[in-house]
Amino acid sequence: MNSVAAALLALAAGLAVSYLLGFVMIPWLHKLKFGQVILDIGPNWHKNKQGTPTMGGFMFAAGTLASVAIVFSTDAIMGGHLVSKGAGLPSDMKTKLFGGILMALCFCAVGFVDDYIKVVKKRNKGLSIMQKTVLQFFICAAYLTGLYLGMNGKPSMFIPFVGTVSGLYGILFWPFGLIVIYATINAVNFTDGIDGLCSSVTAVSALSLGVIAAVAGLFGAAVVACALAGACAGFFLWNRHPAKVFMGDTGSMFLGGMMVAIAYAVNCPLILLPVGIIYFIEGLSDVIQIGYFKLTHGKRIFKMAPIHHHFEMSGWSENKIVLVFNIVGFAGCVAAAALMYYGRVS
Repeated sequence: MNSVAAALLALAAGLAVSYLLGFVMIPWLHKLKFGQVILDIGPNWHKNKQGTPTMGGFMFAAGTLASVAIVFSTDAIMGGHLVSKGAGLPSDMKTKLFGGILMALCFCAVGFVDDYIKVVKKRNKGLSIMQKTVLQFFICAAYLTGLYLGMNGKPSMFIPFVGTVSGLYGILFWPFGLIVIYATINAVNFTDGIDGLCSSVTAVSALSLGVIAAVAGLFGAAVVACALAGACAGFFLWNRHPAKVFMGDTGSMFLGGMMVAIAYAVNCPLILLPVGIIYFIEGLSDVIQIGYFKLTHGKRIFKMAPIHHHFEMSGWSENKIVLVFNIVGFAGCVAAAALMYYGRVS
């Protein structure tokens, strides 16, 4: 199957499935009374969002999976090998992609439990921080174990302008991976706070990873990235302001897992920093706010964290925040693509 056609099909299928599911899932979530609980610590004007259906992340999770299945099945029927095309070790790429999708689904399950406790059990805080952390680290360790075995115990990583490194990275593989995955999952979760922000930012980031993968000749990874981008775009049509549905932790944790999976598939988890610059800024703003609050015994740097709430409380509309954050995110994606293209060493 033609690689460009496969990527476009993945993008279109992800968008169509995710969007069309909204006509079924949103009324169903309303019927189940799975409405968002708005905490008192948030901006007062968010109270009018109380009751908006949550757990809508299932829409783009299903859209991504359906799109990947459609493209790879079609390719297999046509006798192609898109999954491992361009990969040095086909088994390694299959582990990165399909193991990565499984990892994302496991994070999605943790998010669902958290949402269920908040919405159905009426416990605003959901899972405790310790419970969530233990589950997340367990999933991280399981995925890294799969990667390690898939690479025959010899992990390597590409670093722009340095090349593919192993050696020391082999020793740091486990702690590095745990930090990257855990930080990414939670940073994406922090980004989900206003209508359309996380879904749009992730659509742009995933599409850029698809371009990076295609340029590198890793067309299996490009298909998965385009499927995710399309599914996020389809969900955004329902999630943009004023949102008719929220993704919940069910969705944000799935997105974090998928971003990690694609970054590992292109053999450069470090690329998550520029590609996910908005995630990094959001997560860092929360860490800075908490740290400064504790050090100064009650003072704050931002009006509210994560930082999108700071701008919201400074008078920015939700649409303006989404637009500006996506412009910044796009700039980060362009920088990431340039690093991966010009950073290749012979």
